[in-house]
Amino acid sequence: MRNDKGQFVKGVHSHPETEFKKGEHWRNSKPYWNKDWLEKEYSIKSCGDIAKDFGVTEAAILFWLRKHKIERRTTSEARELKHWGCSGADNPMFGKTGEESSNWKGGCTPERQDVYSSTEWKSAVREVYGRDKGICQRCDIKGKMHVHHIVSFAEEEYRVDSDNLVLLCVKCHRFVHSKKNIGKEFIMTISEKGGI
Repeated sequence: MRNDKGQFVKGVHSHPETEFKKGEHWRNSKPYWNKDWLEKEYSIKSCGDIAKDFGVTEAAILFWLRKHKIERRTTSEARELKHWGCSGADNPMFGKTGEESSNWKGGCTPERQDVYSSTEWKSAVREVYGRDKGICQRCDIKGKMHVHHIVSFAEEEYRVDSDNLVLLCVKCHRFVHSKKNIGKEFIMTISEKGGI
């Protein structure tokens, strides 16, 4: 019944009572394998909810939806089924603005827009590009560049000072602001900078 490698020999049957019959499976049947059940359940639940109910991944449910050729929802239809939290006055963040908001960044966003549209900023950027020759000061490559503030933008007196600005490529700029930058490359406080 098996060859010298331990593999079953094709065409040789071990015993009719222990073999799988047509339509049988070695795993116990799951409700989501059934097209009618899955269609009905999917009409009221998301893939993620069905997957949680059975302790499987969402990909497993998506597999069976595709296998049964059940039409999937559009993104907007799927969003309607999701629970997005309380709305209106029931939401604990309702009506909270400014410092009361969890997304408060110190109120510098409109300020930032004003600075970046000013002639002083544009002049400083031209100076930095000329000084750094359009090359990233961290990896020495040319490409799409960002102008980075060494001392934070929050420090008003250094916002448009070209000595506080450095040219970095997009990848290096992301690194500088990431948790991976444990050496704090291109990041200083006013005291570390010692005045510009």
